[in-house]
Amino acid sequence: MAIANSTIQYEHEGVRFEAYAAWDDSSAELRPIVIVAGTFMGRTGFEEAKARSLAELGYVGVAIDVYGLGNWPRDFDEALARMGEMDAERGLLRDRLLASLRMARDTGAPGDPSRVAAIGFCFGGKCVLDLARAGADVAGVVSFHGVYDAPPFPNAEVTAKVLVLHGWDDPLDPPETVLALSKELTEAGADWQLHSYGHTVHAFTNPAREEMYSPRADRRSWQAMRNFLEEIFATDG
Repeated sequence: MAIANSTIQYEHEGVRFEAYAAWDDSSAELRPIVIVAGTFMGRTGFEEAKARSLAELGYVGVAIDVYGLGNWPRDFDEALARMGEMDAERGLLRDRLLASLRMARDTGAPGDPSRVAAIGFCFGGKCVLDLARAGADVAGVVSFHGVYDAPPFPNAEVTAKVLVLHGWDDPLDPPETVLALSKELTEAGADWQLHSYGHTVHAFTNPAREEMYSPRADRRSWQAMRNFLEEIFATDG
């Protein structure tokens, strides 16, 4: 297996962005595309590694950028500020996510634009939920230890299947926010499911966050994602 990669620059409303795509270059056969939305740190080596792992599973993995070139955080404090700006402009965030979706369908990699899903981690978990809330034409979305607050814009019909992978002891998402998300998705008519991992907090997939990382929840959640992607693409979403 030869994993190829490339960076793709694209523009939205005068801001230039850069994504990272990875795929198995041993075949020209079209395969599903899986977008990777990053943590509040933006597009980093963590997200690029996830794109390569998806490529090893037979997908085209595309790690996206929602901050724009020149705005990538250099440290924790800058990342908090950038995420805060996006949280305050959820409509703009939605539009940037939809622009990223359009880009991902035309990366030059052997991806099938009719078969697209999105996964996201932490802030990226919120991003992929917002893609679904926007009625984006994707087969499904997977939120890993995301943030569940609803956006100020009204939901479109949620046609994407939704998988939420949640650490039950996550202080950012206490039980009442989980219940609120389940109620929201139910009212939007979504096909949704929730996997909750006991004795698990936020950022449980990230080994760099030693105080939060859970190898068991990381392994279980990645397997749950694999099963979900196989299901939605086997049935065309």
